[in-house]
Amino acid sequence: MSSEPADPEFRPHRVVVLALDGLLPFELGIPHRIFGRPKDARGRHLYEVVTCSARPPGPVQTDADFAVQIENGPEALATADTVIVPASYELGPVFEEGVLTDDLAIALALIRPGTRIASICNGVFVLAAAGYLDGRPATTHWAETDHLQRLFPKIDVDPNVLFIDDGDILTSAGVAAGIDLCLHMVRRDHGSAVANEIARRTVVPPHRDGGQAQYIQRPLPEPQLATTTGARAWALGRLHEPIQLRDMAAQESMSVRTFTRRFREEVGVSPGQWLTQQRVERARHLLESTDLSVDQVSQESGFGTAQSMRQHLQTVLGVTPTAYRRTFRAGAPTGEKVSSQNQQVNSWTQKVSS
Repeated sequence: MSSEPADPEFRPHRVVVLALDGLLPFELGIPHRIFGRPKDARGRHLYEVVTCSARPPGPVQTDADFAVQIENGPEALATADTVIVPASYELGPVFEEGVLTDDLAIALALIRPGTRIASICNGVFVLAAAGYLDGRPATTHWAETDHLQRLFPKIDVDPNVLFIDDGDILTSAGVAAGIDLCLHMVRRDHGSAVANEIARRTVVPPHRDGGQAQYIQRPLPEPQLATTTGARAWALGRLHEPIQLRDMAAQESMSVRTFTRRFREEVGVSPGQWLTQQRVERARHLLESTDLSVDQVSQESGFGTAQSMRQHLQTVLGVTPTAYRRTFRAGAPTGEKVSSQNQQVNSWTQKVSS
């Protein structure tokens, strides 16, 4: 038994996952894998993950040849700090007509005002049918975005992004984008150091920007073609130095034009956008985990000046470097809710320009 006194004010953030018939087992497991791992410095779980059904407890059929036994009914939704709706292949009138079933309508009515709500893949149709997305931006799997837009014309559907964070409502594209979304929420809640550790344990990239394109023309380059992998590794090793596009192209013995085209095909964003993303991530890590001054962080992350870094963090995160450090400083009380600075981070939605 621990001799350390309990903290009566500490309560893990409760994530409730709504399991619907026809669910994809992989997507059902994503929230448990990502949110079930983070702990604070005292070893306490930062999240509690609960799965519930829209019906009384019992079996829920998956899209595979097995069902899953769900131990909680819809009343669990009333206890949630975050609700996540994974994809289902049996949404029926929700997907076909944009109308909630009676069970779903009763279940969703239990969610408290102010609860954060997220969807993975076509789980967005549940949010849309409930009216959560009217007048808001949203995304889903690229194969369903046209249907989502036709069925719900009040939604600003973006088919070209991995996920969208609109503050208290978040939506993502399919399958792996659900991992990106959940890691983004952990990063939003507790900073990049915690999210990166979960990514390492899950053996996935620590950060794919929400604005990255869903559908990349050539996800795996043809064997006979050179890739831009070496140039990216070269750039990551010298983010603190000035890096020109021609220097990156030279690493792969390509012309700038060919390199730029190949880079976008492989990564989904331009080399300049990718470099800025990596430098922002580097700055975030240094602000969270070191005592370097803002000027030193700007130099180490390759922004050159504090003013340049401040402008980029304001654009991407909506906060200053000092405010970000104060919010996500390693060792800060994990139960402490961030005020206006975190709210600004929460409302970030970054789009990739064409």
